[in-house]
Amino acid sequence: MKSELNSQTVQNTMLLPLWGRATASAKNLEILNDKEAIEIIKNCDYDFSTVAKTFGEFGGICYIVRARKIDDTIRKFIRKHPRASIVNIGAGLDTTFSRVDNGSINWYNLDLPDAIAFRQKFLPDSPRNTSIAKSLFDTSWFDDVIFNRGDGILFVSAGVFYYFREEQLKAIFEAMAHRFPGGEIYFDAESRQAVKKSNRMVEKTGNKGAMMYFYVNDLKDLENWSPVIRAVACEKYFKGIPVNRQWSFGIRFMMKIMDRINMMKFIHLRFSE
Repeated sequence: MKSELNSQTVQNTMLLPLWGRATASAKNLEILNDKEAIEIIKNCDYDFSTVAKTFGEFGGICYIVRARKIDDTIRKFIRKHPRASIVNIGAGLDTTFSRVDNGSINWYNLDLPDAIAFRQKFLPDSPRNTSIAKSLFDTSWFDDVIFNRGDGILFVSAGVFYYFREEQLKAIFEAMAHRFPGGEIYFDAESRQAVKKSNRMVEKTGNKGAMMYFYVNDLKDLENWSPVIRAVACEKYFKGIPVNRQWSFGIRFMMKIMDRINMMKFIHLRFSE
């Protein structure tokens, strides 16, 4: 008998994005072909039936769009820096490495110890793809990462920074900038209004541990954090993503509206040399 997911557990927060990518990518291969996620979910001993009824097609599309954007950013970066180090912050059950590996990058999955322990059940480490079981704010992980200025370093994060306070992120970004000069970081963010809306939905579930705090309205606000943090780009969430003709009008309309009001976005920053 398959286990049902508990909405309050670490396993749930890790499995839901994986399930979203697996189900949505299977129907939208032109956006993302997440073979690992599909295989894991197929053999996973959890009951996703309730999730399937409530999650919605649009939620799955958002997951694969985010993964596609991160994939594209990494591929572009490693074309210029083929021996780069890539650090996946809050990796969870992310499968990006299998899609972008060029045979020479060094990849690090950074997450809390209990998350890494759960990850290892499905996605064990391999050469050049290793896990770091530490908090983002425990700066000792800096020493666990290979960093050569000439080879470059890129930090990516999906669906993680929302849950931290601005002052927390400001401090760790500045510390990273000083330790990894010339490095870059790419992550998703929401507007202030979007975060408010998300929190109203969270409150209805009763899961107060999932409240969101961090938002980005103006890219210049992040540059003002520190003179060593430079803005590269702020990209609309769905820009450049192929449209599946089978999507409903409602889904396509929602994508256009969200981009028009800049509700969700991707932020690209660079640390000064």
